[in-house]
Amino acid sequence: MTVLVGADVGGSSTVAAVMVEDQEVSRVTGAGAAVRPGRAMASGSVIGAVVRDALNRAGLLRADVLVVGAAGVGREDDRNVLRDALRLEDLADALRVVTDHEIAFEAAFGEGPGILLLAGTGSICVSRRPDGRVGRQGGYGWLVGDQGGGYDLARAALRAAGLAFDGRGPSTSLVERLMEQTRAKDFDGLVRWSVGAGTSEVASLTRALFGAAEAGDAVAQTILTEGAAKLAAHVTALAKDWPEDARPAPVALGGGLLRGATYRTLVARQVSETAGLDLFTEPVDPVAGALVLARRGG
Repeated sequence: MTVLVGADVGGSSTVAAVMVEDQEVSRVTGAGAAVRPGRAMASGSVIGAVVRDALNRAGLLRADVLVVGAAGVGREDDRNVLRDALRLEDLADALRVVTDHEIAFEAAFGEGPGILLLAGTGSICVSRRPDGRVGRQGGYGWLVGDQGGGYDLARAALRAAGLAFDGRGPSTSLVERLMEQTRAKDFDGLVRWSVGAGTSEVASLTRALFGAAEAGDAVAQTILTEGAAKLAAHVTALAKDWPEDARPAPVALGGGLLRGATYRTLVARQVSETAGLDLFTEPVDPVAGALVLARRGG
């Protein structure tokens, strides 16, 4: 009996699935564990707990192969540090650590060409041309990049709420919705919450933003429209180099932020307006990509 485990690790959630003899038998979602400088051990502990839970639900204690695709391990040194932390968890005989976009690309295109746009807490767009050349746009973290990602949207929502509270911006239900989600008693409480909030906590405020937009709030709708345009710009930049004789370039959308219909529809519309692209309708399942890599032996 061959036991394989694949895990997708992002800033907001960690998802692990167990496959036995080519059949998925359990899947568990836990806390985010994206790797931050100096915090690989903490990430390894969270990932270990989620993977162990998935194994336990399948009545298993250990895997033959574990493949982990994680945000924050774009550099080899970071992958090595997380690999060392996961080895201490003693979850599998064979272990491989790759980036989160690598497993997502595998799920979307396998070994073929394509353009993949991911948006979760952050954002990144990667491509592989028909000639094998690879490209990348974004994915540089919330200070340098991640335009159109969850943190970027939530920060825009907080700023809009601040302008509305001061009367320097248009009125918006975001003020009340953000206070409600953070359980702040007043606007000053929301400000205090924001000062101490972590990246994933801030990104979680997209729930309030989506709720306001779906209820017709014009400010929230504008934030989402502008965020969608930022994400689409990633794709457009990579599509410019796509060979004419290989068009339309296949494009896939993935990441937790694009699973919901509201933002995904906006992003898809923006991407579709770029000529020469073939947009896949189904969202990408990165865990499936991790399991494919695990099936190859890691």
